[in-house]
Order: sequence, then structure tokens, then C-alpha cells
Amino acid sequence: MGKDYYAILGVDKKATDDELKKAYRKMALKWHPDRNKGHDKELADKKFKEVSEAFEVLSDKQKRTIYDQYGEDALKSGMPAPQSSSSGGAPGASPFFGFPGASGGTTFSFSSQGGMPGGAFGGFTPSNPEDIFEQIFMDGAGGIFMGGGHGAGRKKTSRMHHPAGAPADFMGSFGAGPKKSSGQIERTLPVNLKDLYTGANKKLKVTRKIIDNSTGQLNTSEKILQIDIKPGWKSGTKIRFSGEGDNLGNGAQDIVIVVEEKPDAVFTRSDNDLKMKIKLTLLESLVGYKKSINTLDGRKIQIENHTNTTPPGKEVRVADEGMPISKTPGAKGDLIIKFDVEFPATLTDVQKNKLRGVL
Repeated sequence: MGKDYYAILGVDKKATDDELKKAYRKMALKWHPDRNKGHDKELADKKFKEVSEAFEVLSDKQKRTIYDQYGEDALKSGMPAPQSSSSGGAPGASPFFGFPGASGGTTFSFSSQGGMPGGAFGGFTPSNPEDIFEQIFMDGAGGIFMGGGHGAGRKKTSRMHHPAGAPADFMGSFGAGPKKSSGQIERTLPVNLKDLYTGANKKLKVTRKIIDNSTGQLNTSEKILQIDIKPGWKSGTKIRFSGEGDNLGNGAQDIVIVVEEKPDAVFTRSDNDLKMKIKLTLLESLVGYKKSINTLDGRKIQIENHTNTTPPGKEVRVADEGMPISKTPGAKGDLIIKFDVEFPATLTDVQKNKLRGVL
């Protein structure tokens, strides 16, 4: 037997749009997972989804009419159902409102592909209940089905901004989805290796959602979070902003920023050491070289060797030219240089003979 959407919301079958919204707000707040984090969380998750699904169907004239005449199974599957010429549906609503050529008394059935004539409706799949919650509470008196069930409304989510100023969706920014647990939300913050070497200040603009328990309205406020990147920080370093996240009635979430190192064109990091590659010609590998290296903090250091040959793959360690060690002020790791030797593609007979004379 299908779900009784009217019973789930606690409304009469003749409930108006305003009555549906009022009932949804009451039930959604009661069963929202953020308000039920104890032993009843599993039940709350289930109830919250049912309430959202019921409201999504009954607030849409098309879905409500189909549900009233054919039930939940037909609504979701789009399977063939008995033809009907009765009006049914929500009060004042035309049967199958919005279908091409449809009007009161028109007779038709579901297609075998799960759609209505003209392709106007397919099998119904419930939306994300959190999306519906945000739409209804963010839009105040409006909602996800404003305008007679046409148009899904705009999705509103908290947003962050990259340090450079380009906005990124807080619910899906920086390439990864949010991680919610124990009243916190984690986001990754990409930081280049230079900033991790020298230290830097980053600013993140956060729009947080705050529910007013007295009215049930969802309000927003903006704040700039300051993040002081310390020299030597590593990927995985976490910065916690207590109580700066959304507050949906069960206490404010913490925002946890997780540092993520961006790849560098020259250096790679290995704990506190820096690694790089330098190419030598065959001549340089045999008779010596002198090279200049630009460091991450803008200095130039010189390395040279005129004593020994340098075979391909040889590594040289330069002390104290690696990453700063954040827990030991003034200390640094090492710079490890690996040499690649470029061999000539061909040699002339004259060149070969000269090499035979010296090797």
C-alpha cells in the first residue's frame, strides 16, 4: 500500500497551499536530522525524507492530481493506469494541469515508457530533502513550488570565496563535497607551496544559515574568516572556526578548513625536505657545472661541482634549504637535487675518435 502523503503532513485532503507550507515547516523542523542526533537519528532521517516527499508531491498541482487519482506507485513508476474522466485532484486545479492539450475531463493514460502523452511527465523521483528544506525556509513565504508548480526555484547554499576573490559553492567547492560530522563541516583550502614556505594570510567570505526558532524562518549572515598560514604547514593541517557554521536550531556548526598543498612547477615536498631536478649536458656531467636556483622565498643560491663527474640520477643534498619546520622556529629541512644527464642523439666520427683519445 502506498504512502498517505496527507497523513504524513497531518493535513486534510482539501488543504490549501498555505496550509501545506505551514504543515511542512512544522514537521520539517521537528524531524530535521540536525535536531535529532541521539538514538532517534535513524527515525528522524526517515521521517524527514517522508515529510519532504509528501510536501513535494502535494505542493505540485500535476503530481498531486496524479497521486489523488492513481496513487503513489503510479506516480513514481509511470506504469499504465486505468483511464479516468473525473476531475479529482486539488481544489480548483484542472486535472493534469500543465499537460499539452489537457483540460478538465480529458481521457488519457500513462505511456509504456513511463511518461504522459507529449512527454510532459515521467516517473516521479523525490528530490533531496535538504534542497527542499533550504528552498522553503530561505524563500520565506515562497517556496520550491511557487507559481503553480512550474519552476523549481533557485537553490541557495552557503558560499565561500577563494582567496583570489572568485566565488566557490560552499557545498561543493574546491572539487570535493562537504563532510559533516558531529556538528562540523570540513572544506579543503588549496595553498601553493610558496605560501606554505613563507606563510600567508587568506580571507574566506562565508554566508551562514541561521534558523529563527520563534518564526521558523531561515536567515543568513555574512562573515570574513581570516586564516593565517604559518611557514611550514603541511597538507592536512586543520584550522577550526568554532560556532561559525550553519545553525539550524541545534547549535552552530564548526567550520574546519583543511589545508591542501597545490603542486609546484619546480619543487616537490617530502616531509620537511624539498626535491627538484636539474638537467646537465653530457659535457657538464663529465667536466663540472655551475647552476643557479631560485628559492621559494625569492633568493638565489649557487651550486657547483668541478671536481667529480656527475652520473645520471645522482642526488646532492643542500642543508637547510628545505621547508621551514613549523614546530621548530628557525629550523628547515634540506633541498635534495637529482641530476638528469642529457646525452647527444648522435656523434660524428671525429667526435668519437676524440672521445676515444681521452677516455
